[in-house]
Amino acid sequence: MTVESTAARSKQPRRSSSKRTSSPKKKAAAKKPAGDPGLVQLLTPEGERVEHPDYAIDLTADELRGLYRDMVLTRAFDAEGVTLQRQGELGLWPSLLGQEAAQVGSARAMRDDDYAFPTYREHGVAWVRGVPPENLLGMFRGVNNGGWDPNSNNFHLYTIVIGSQALHATGYAMGITKDGADSSVIAYFGDGASSQGDVAESFTFAAVYNAPVVFFCQNNQWAISEPTEKQSRVPLYRRADGFGFPGVRVDGNDVLACLAVTRAALEHTRSGQGPMLVEAYTYRMGAHTTSDDPTRYREDEERKGWEAKDPILRLRTYLENEGLADEDFFASLEEESTALGKRVREAIRTMENPDEMAMFENIYADGHALVDEERAAYAAYQASFAEEGN
Repeated sequence: MTVESTAARSKQPRRSSSKRTSSPKKKAAAKKPAGDPGLVQLLTPEGERVEHPDYAIDLTADELRGLYRDMVLTRAFDAEGVTLQRQGELGLWPSLLGQEAAQVGSARAMRDDDYAFPTYREHGVAWVRGVPPENLLGMFRGVNNGGWDPNSNNFHLYTIVIGSQALHATGYAMGITKDGADSSVIAYFGDGASSQGDVAESFTFAAVYNAPVVFFCQNNQWAISEPTEKQSRVPLYRRADGFGFPGVRVDGNDVLACLAVTRAALEHTRSGQGPMLVEAYTYRMGAHTTSDDPTRYREDEERKGWEAKDPILRLRTYLENEGLADEDFFASLEEESTALGKRVREAIRTMENPDEMAMFENIYADGHALVDEERAAYAAYQASFAEEGN
């Protein structure tokens, strides 16, 4: 699967460019997308570099190519996850297709000592934080409960319970202020989770205790089958107003804007100014998970409209037009994507199956009669297959 499978690649003539991207000649005046004056954008869907008065960013060609590489490899890995689930190798897979810029941009804004609390879809953040992709697959195969030490990468285990990681992040942020650290915390959640009481409670605690936490909401427009307009009468970033801290909406398909806004938000929190809410306005181009059928609740035309805003094609167009990457770079990245796919396929198929009876252990410290009964019933069920010669 190529990195351009979700939209047709745009072809435009190249222009010469300096090594850095901050030349005034190459940047248009500050623009704001029609219909949403509050959206921060630094790279338009057409690959045009623009400026924002409050969120400046200046990246080298190497840094821009690095962001592109992160997004391409994240998408390649994600596609393998979907395929492996369809082949029966995984029990479930939540695709991030379309959300690569929000995740990679925000993750690249973090310092090594900052800490991330993800949901179950932050494969791009995991990639940037150095978590091996095989560990993510192991969890969805059922061979581990996460598979990595959170403190090794300052990236917490995936959280399946909707919204609870916002409270975990807030508590952690309150704790590091007691330790005198100047690091910050990011809590990732979706538009659906923004309606959960856990998220509202975390907003309250973070505001009252001035906790250094960035609440990063990836608004991908759909909470499974529920559209955002049925969850909130105001844009999600404005919910921060009621809790007494700032909120901002960023183009979630613009990796440069996501990087700039998150970097500023992290600095805001670590400088003692309290929490901040970032709403990355993006779109889930795939299903909620592989058990979901999005054709039952949304039209194909909606997705096609968002494909034109594809975060990877947007940055590629910019790199090509500015002469910041050549065909050798893109060809090499395709080879790297293919190698990554092969690596994760081999890893998943050589993972040992977990002990089937392990799920009954460590439920109660002193045991429980009902658990013992369930264990015995399940053991008898498994034994029945052996008796039948299966």
